[in-house]
Amino acid sequence: MQLPPKVTPRAFERLAEIGASDQGKALRVAVEGGGCSGFQYEIDLDEPRADDLVLEGAGQKVVVDAISLPFLADAVIDFSEELIGARFIINNPNASSSCGCGTSFSM
Repeated sequence: MQLPPKVTPRAFERLAEIGASDQGKALRVAVEGGGCSGFQYEIDLDEPRADDLVLEGAGQKVVVDAISLPFLADAVIDFSEELIGARFIINNPNASSSCGCGTSFSM
């Protein structure tokens, strides 16, 4: 059985800081073909759709489309602030390798 992805409190807090729900938006996390390792993450603010998995916390939403869901099973969606910048990150146990950029991976 595949477990849905999880979202950390820090990621939900960041969404609240940028006012995503105030705009009627959610953080969309999707997987698309491409990137230097075969697949890449697409992370954007978007409106939830009828067939999305909706993960909620702190009054915020993170959505994953049905096609991306198997690629993100048991992944953790987090927010990281480092010297080189701040970004949403995905810790994906299904990825066999990833690119140095952190947005491209292979399975």
